[in-house]
Amino acid sequence: MKTKHVLAGLILLATAIALVAFNAPERKAFTPKGCVFRTVMGEESSADFAKYKTPERVVTSIERGLAWVAEAQNKNGGWGAGSHYRQQEMNPHAVATDPATTAMVSMALLRTGNNLQQGRYSPQLKRALEYLLNAVETSPIQSHNITNITGTQIQTKLGANIDVVLTSQFLSNMLAEQNISAELRQRILRAQEICVQKIQLAQSADGSIAGSGWAGVLQSSFATNALEAAEANGVKIDKKKLEKAREFQKSNYNAQTGEVNTDMGAGVVLYSVSGSARASAKEARRVEESMERAKSEGKIAKDAVPSAENLMKLGYSRDEAVRYNTSYEVYQSAKVQAQRDDVLDGFGNNGGEEFLSYLQTGESMVINKDNSWQTWYDNTSGRILKIQNNDGSWNGHHCITSPVFCTASCVLILSIQNDIDKLHQVGR
Repeated sequence: MKTKHVLAGLILLATAIALVAFNAPERKAFTPKGCVFRTVMGEESSADFAKYKTPERVVTSIERGLAWVAEAQNKNGGWGAGSHYRQQEMNPHAVATDPATTAMVSMALLRTGNNLQQGRYSPQLKRALEYLLNAVETSPIQSHNITNITGTQIQTKLGANIDVVLTSQFLSNMLAEQNISAELRQRILRAQEICVQKIQLAQSADGSIAGSGWAGVLQSSFATNALEAAEANGVKIDKKKLEKAREFQKSNYNAQTGEVNTDMGAGVVLYSVSGSARASAKEARRVEESMERAKSEGKIAKDAVPSAENLMKLGYSRDEAVRYNTSYEVYQSAKVQAQRDDVLDGFGNNGGEEFLSYLQTGESMVINKDNSWQTWYDNTSGRILKIQNNDGSWNGHHCITSPVFCTASCVLILSIQNDIDKLHQVGR
């Protein structure tokens, strides 16, 4: 019996040593380095993603990240990123909770197989949902946001209204869940309708979202995503507002010249390009599917390529043909732009904004049913695994440094294949 116990202990010890050896060096003390970026963006994507199996090392990494973030939850059910003025604070219990960070963690819990009925972190998800529903329900009707907290890392970098945007995305994910009571579903639906109203209320004339932060193009991009997801889950939205939001994102990238407008992207190509690819993914997919269907039916030549002229042959109006073809060109060209050496090499080191951009890139690939998604995933997951801290968390080294927000973002990226069906639904 003693021998068995000794062997068991040795196995556990060997496992622990292997895990420590596999992960990145311990987190170093935070040193402000300014807002400079390593714009690494594996904008390739994957064929046959439904059959793509998550590598074992990635599964281990995700589990460690989830365990860390579960311990970081505060008593009120929320998580916080902390103040923009205290970016060096890495203790998750030393900062105030905020809806944006709570929504990101909640989406990570959902994507990794937890729901209100089952999963190791089901209790944490339940408390987080209650926290977010209360935040929405108690917010003033005419306000643009769902919190009175200001000056968070997330708000300062992404935009003053990012909390309602990310909460809206989380609520859409909850509406897509099964086995929710009719009463709770109605409560979530009402909260989502409030969020959509606030997002549309905050939309500026050019389609962007008011209160842009340092990299406000990301807030506007996520707002576009939120409206698309809400619509896919049966929530009534203003279609003109959604179209304006898409046009704003697409306008940041010129598919003909390859020029990128980074005015609201902090001068960083990555942010604008990932937003443009994400905003154009749904319409680009429609173009591709329309072309393939027409070819199979003999309506156009087998070697025909997408163009406004060909789309008009398929029944699109002139305005629709131009719009959809532009989306197709933006999406295809943005991928090429994102793989250019000067974009991939960049400078500086990773922050939460980079992780968000990677996430948008990957989701746009899946929505578009892009056949190179697996390559993007392998490249991106490899980079992320290398920088995981020994305690299971990730943190940024500039701007959004919050270990809670960065850990949630990285878990969402690593587990993206779990949401293939949901993302396909958004792209319909």
